[in-house]
Amino acid sequence: MKQFIGFVFILGGLATLTACSDFWDPETEDEFNGEDGFTSNTEMYTGFLGIMTKMQAIGDKEILLTETRGELIEPTDDSSNELIALNNYEPNLQNNAYANPQGYYEVIIACNDYLSNMRDYRKRPNVNEEAWEALVASALRVKVWTYKTLAEIYGKAVWFDDPITEVTEIKEGDRFHLLTLEPLVDKCLAVMDQGFEGVDSQKDIDWYEWLDPTHSVSLSSSQYRKWNYMTPPYAGLYAELCLWKGALQDAANQDATAAYKKAADILLAALGTQINVTSDPGSNVYWLPSGATPGHYSPIWNNSQPYPYEAVAAIIYDYSNNQTNTLLQHFSNEYPNKYLLRPSENGKARFTDTTFNPGATTSDTRYKCMFGNSSGQDYIAKYRPVGSTARVNAYQDDCHIYIYRATQYHMMLCEALNHLKRFIALNAVFNSGVKAGDADNCFHTGMAEWEGFASTIDPTKCDWTGTANWGTRKYPSLGIRGCFTGLVPRTIKDNTHELGEVGTFKFNDLQLLDEAMLEFAAEGKVYPMMNRMAVRYNDASIVADRVCGKYQNPSLAATVRSRIMEGAYWVPFDLQFK
Repeated sequence: MKQFIGFVFILGGLATLTACSDFWDPETEDEFNGEDGFTSNTEMYTGFLGIMTKMQAIGDKEILLTETRGELIEPTDDSSNELIALNNYEPNLQNNAYANPQGYYEVIIACNDYLSNMRDYRKRPNVNEEAWEALVASALRVKVWTYKTLAEIYGKAVWFDDPITEVTEIKEGDRFHLLTLEPLVDKCLAVMDQGFEGVDSQKDIDWYEWLDPTHSVSLSSSQYRKWNYMTPPYAGLYAELCLWKGALQDAANQDATAAYKKAADILLAALGTQINVTSDPGSNVYWLPSGATPGHYSPIWNNSQPYPYEAVAAIIYDYSNNQTNTLLQHFSNEYPNKYLLRPSENGKARFTDTTFNPGATTSDTRYKCMFGNSSGQDYIAKYRPVGSTARVNAYQDDCHIYIYRATQYHMMLCEALNHLKRFIALNAVFNSGVKAGDADNCFHTGMAEWEGFASTIDPTKCDWTGTANWGTRKYPSLGIRGCFTGLVPRTIKDNTHELGEVGTFKFNDLQLLDEAMLEFAAEGKVYPMMNRMAVRYNDASIVADRVCGKYQNPSLAATVRSRIMEGAYWVPFDLQFK
């Protein structure tokens, strides 16, 4: 009971408390003395929640920073000079709060401190070893995810493992290493491979099991279900790093097959585990674009908690406990929000342009979810449309922010399949859906094109299809695009004869990128993908061609294009590393 009450108190108060000692009820026996490190299993758990509050603080940062520089969003007439500078790709952003990476480094500092305390706590006789390992692995993945995020935004980061207390302590020296993109990606992968103190980085903590071990409430109804979304997952994080590794190897004309195969294998295993949920045969739609997707699309964001059909991992907030982010403040024009950012005309038009989005109309699910108009002003409606029943009031800015979602796993899988020349499987996952009988029993083990798609229970079946191992699936795979009514397939090259190998890879990659601009709009996921494509093909025009159309001033558009072509798709901000 003490643990239960303590956690309710902690989650409710973390966002407003600053001193470590304030995190715990001083009347309990588990009061934490920061100078002594962790002395109980409860402190081990609550210490980890301290990392989560740091993640809450930077949850909206990547969205606001990269979307402002991206292809869809532009400043409003009431916007700030800082957002305008980001939008205009100004070369000096040193005093720009949005561009400042300090919040990311504060997460890293919290992780390093936690891991150091956990190393010491392991020596105590009362340690719960199983929980210790799971929490250590979780903290390690948070750290790697933060460095991955720095890599995809800034193209570099300062790596350090020693505990420090302030970002200002980061100085050039033996403990701190300024890593550019390639060594930074390699370092992240190495840390994931090595783990920490002999602990595998794949381990997870089940908060539901710890907080409600008697299962007094079913998992589907438990408020603790969303706690399991908090930590970046091994599969998504490792696979995305492999895609970055592959892109860097491609750019250097090195063989990247191993990186892409690792990404595909990990993603297929993760998707297969979730898709093969036999407890609800016939109606289960988790993690699979299907005929049920359009009806569940808006609730992915406009819901009181992460939506299980799509949620893999998310940063969660609770307005009633003063845990908020600033997405509604920036995107909404309802009082008291500030309406600092809006969709550009060009970006909005892409959704209904049948040349860009084949088959699209204004009735398309994603278009209707993405945009709203209130008082004559276009706004981003994804996180709270006017009339929302999940967030009744415009100031309830507790939108959850997805670290990874299921469709993102499918999109990353498509990218890996493309570079493995598994073009038939790519087209199925991307466009038409995976269907039983494709390529004559293609799901049998050993078929390279469909390796990893077979059911682990019955290798002659694929649980993505309408004929899963346990019977007829009511909502089989329809593909990322195929699940939306009216959309028609994007062209995917299924051989290398016409364009050559690199040309084919690039053509298909850009089709995936253009789709990502629709599927992940205003989520902070598109711009990093653009950067990865620019790195892979040594072609900054991939970014410039998509971003510059939003500028109505031809002179500004030309200036931004010039800056991007010179490499400014990385956010220019340097720590005072000297």
